[in-house]
Amino acid sequence: MAQEKKVALITGANRGIGYETAKQLGEQGITVVVAARSLSSAEETATKLKAAGIDAYGIQLDVTRAEDRVAAEKYLADKFGKLDILINNAGVNASTGFKNVTSQVEDEELLRVFNTNLFAVVALTRELLPLVKKSPAGRIVNLSSILGSLTLHADPNSPIANFKSFAYDGSKTALNQYTVHLAHELKDTPIKVNAAHPGWVKTEMGTDAAPMEIPDGARTSVELALLGPEGPSGRFIHMGSELPW
Repeated sequence: MAQEKKVALITGANRGIGYETAKQLGEQGITVVVAARSLSSAEETATKLKAAGIDAYGIQLDVTRAEDRVAAEKYLADKFGKLDILINNAGVNASTGFKNVTSQVEDEELLRVFNTNLFAVVALTRELLPLVKKSPAGRIVNLSSILGSLTLHADPNSPIANFKSFAYDGSKTALNQYTVHLAHELKDTPIKVNAAHPGWVKTEMGTDAAPMEIPDGARTSVELALLGPEGPSGRFIHMGSELPW
């Protein structure tokens, strides 16, 4: 049954930036569906959010599993009849971290990273897009990284020049390309599609060396999820500023 309140699905929402994104959207009065690889983790997350006064639901969604993606679509369709906001937050790092071992990256590593960071995003978005089209103002946010910027990687003087991890960076570059293509496909609809760089954030992936706290790391995703009708689409954004592809 359709409802008037906005509904958001956030993948990888049981911790870090995903959890904080769900929290901040929930505090704006949006119903949040928090997805995690295990149902128990998702339900624990929803319970925690509900205790803070947020309308939250937990679902199992390992984004790499087709049966989980189909089940998520059925859950959202049956319960809400639409999806206003899709935040493709789930992602994995390269097993080598940010050591530049480009010539040694094996096929299995590329497939593992691309499977979560790109292929699963494409598949889940394809599965849920009919529900997003039922929203009067659908928003799709793809969690990218400044490390996906070819422009900055090619500049020896850029701040990321020495942070090269081919599998991870390549997956985010490809995700950026997907963002541009999907935004172009949907340009004559109310749906906006953007890539978000959260920043270098103190998460499990970002480590304690990162300069940004998690609440600030969620800000870009939240801002893009709440864009008004005049907001951008097909852009690469960090904290309200556009980044080079």
